[in-house]
Amino acid sequence: MTTTRLDESAELHQRAYKAMDSGALADASHAFDALLKSKPKNATYQYMRGLVHKYLLDWPTSLRHNLSAIELLTEVGEAEHWNAAIAATALSEWSQARKLWAACGVHVPDGAGPIEHDYGVAVVRLNPWGEGETVFARGIDPVRARILNVPFPESGHRFGDIVLHDGATTGHRFDGNGSKVGVFNELARLIPSEFQTFVVFVRSASRDDLQALLAATAPGLGYAEDWTESVKFYCLRCSYGTPHRHDTPTAADDWQPDRNLGIAAQSRKSVEKLLKDWVGKSRNRSIDSIETRECKPPERVDGHVWWRDPDEADAEQ
Repeated sequence: MTTTRLDESAELHQRAYKAMDSGALADASHAFDALLKSKPKNATYQYMRGLVHKYLLDWPTSLRHNLSAIELLTEVGEAEHWNAAIAATALSEWSQARKLWAACGVHVPDGAGPIEHDYGVAVVRLNPWGEGETVFARGIDPVRARILNVPFPESGHRFGDIVLHDGATTGHRFDGNGSKVGVFNELARLIPSEFQTFVVFVRSASRDDLQALLAATAPGLGYAEDWTESVKFYCLRCSYGTPHRHDTPTAADDWQPDRNLGIAAQSRKSVEKLLKDWVGKSRNRSIDSIETRECKPPERVDGHVWWRDPDEADAEQ
């Protein structure tokens, strides 16, 4: 290879990694593709193009290049196997996914078809290229999980959705019992839930009154969650156009009667019955509004390195 071609190859190499580091995924894909035209047996370039296309959510291309990287390696590459398994899972290529998980030492139960097992509770960052709302989820295979919280409607997600998430953690959260759990970036919503999200504004005189509502069950009801404590930067009621007065607690432990709830249910009728039964048992309870919004998840756009740990990215700035 001539000196000129070596210089061009080195420049293209730098351009590919620089584009990747800046979140310019389309440019990175073109650059790695050009590098592979001259070096098709370079396992690193095969892996990197597969990685780029994972973040482009282009699963066939990601799987193809990760499998090529695996074939070129002389020993098992954990990252290549993980990314190939993620792509195979996204494509519902279950036989391929099972083989790949086994090759990198990840336990999956015997069988064929989708993997159904308990992989514990983790935190999933929904739409990491957008606002990045975090929710708890129950893992049903190494990279699929069922959402356990009631996400805000604006996330485009629902309680019970099955989502595909990345294999590497991007931070940690506490699970409410003092234990740390990993945060994983969502990559795709695979199976939408049957439950709708209803935003409910109620007035509850005491914590016990509210708890009675949160613990109640009814046909068609999935889960009820008190959002009040988690909305810190704006008033959720105002954003939904629900008239009310702002009651400001005089101390940190004072009870705030106005409560904002997210309720997952199969129909509005189920929510109305739940609230009617709750209100009927005490004069200290009232319903202000029941709202619904259907939103699409924000589209992924280039130029944002959303797959990195936000804390690490902040530390480097």
